[in-house]
Amino acid sequence: MVPMHICVLSGGPGGAAFVRGLVDHVAGSGDLAGSTVSVIVNTGDDISLWGLRLCPDLDRHVEALSPTPTAAASGDVVRRGLDDLGAEPDWYPITDAEVAASLARTSWLARGDGLAEVTERLARRRGVPEWVRVLPMSDVPVETHAVLEDDEGQHAVHVQEWQRGPGRAPSRFVVAGLDRATPAPGVLEALRGTDVVLLAPSDPVLSLGIVLGVPGVRDAVRGTTAPVVGTSPGGLPSLTASLAALGEATDGTGARNVYEGLLDGWLADPQDPAPTRSTPPTSTAAEPITLASPEAAARTAARALELGRTGAHA
Repeated sequence: MVPMHICVLSGGPGGAAFVRGLVDHVAGSGDLAGSTVSVIVNTGDDISLWGLRLCPDLDRHVEALSPTPTAAASGDVVRRGLDDLGAEPDWYPITDAEVAASLARTSWLARGDGLAEVTERLARRRGVPEWVRVLPMSDVPVETHAVLEDDEGQHAVHVQEWQRGPGRAPSRFVVAGLDRATPAPGVLEALRGTDVVLLAPSDPVLSLGIVLGVPGVRDAVRGTTAPVVGTSPGGLPSLTASLAALGEATDGTGARNVYEGLLDGWLADPQDPAPTRSTPPTSTAAEPITLASPEAAARTAARALELGRTGAHA
């Protein structure tokens, strides 16, 4: 039995599914009994709407890790009520569970609690295992915006609105507050005390790129003696726009290039193009990487973890 301290950088639906798969794998593996998992989550998608502070990625990860998803997770009573009242904006598909979490979060933040403390409280109330920690990347509010161009010039829209819009390609992305952000309590400690760092198959620009952009986080990842292993995000819908904004190929190979200088190992999708640059030790999955089911997510996470345990420093 070899317990491990595992640290994951994550964001988006794919990241949440990957993390749940990882936790299922660790929980079901006798040789990993006693292990811990720390998940550092993107908060660049956070937004204030209707007087509430919404943290979509944090809520998504807490919900994914909950042993009994709440019945309100897909409820839309509040959303339909907002529509009936003509309340703006009408593009954000808030669920009843998200309303409840955001009401609690907003009230706790207002009394001076930090986002990391609030997230820990929400996770425990939702039954996330004690050996799993969900950490915001920073307690400082950070919001990502897409810069769009039209006949009237440039204007920025929140990335949440852009993702639900007509799909116009942005010229670039800007992250308000990132220059003032500091790692949330527990973030640097998790990176310094880990046995392996896993980069979830999230958007490398709009999710993990934001996490790595918090001052001190990239340096901590680069400086760790633990292996750092990434997983190809494959055909993630946002990849085309996000990687194109950096001038990278809009595929798994382009995603890997974004992490240049950080990786000790990479779990590639068999459909990814051949790399055009020098690469870290690479393991190619026997079948396309998918997170469509809990079982598939657990297999993907297990393969990435195994690469970190045995192959990344070979």
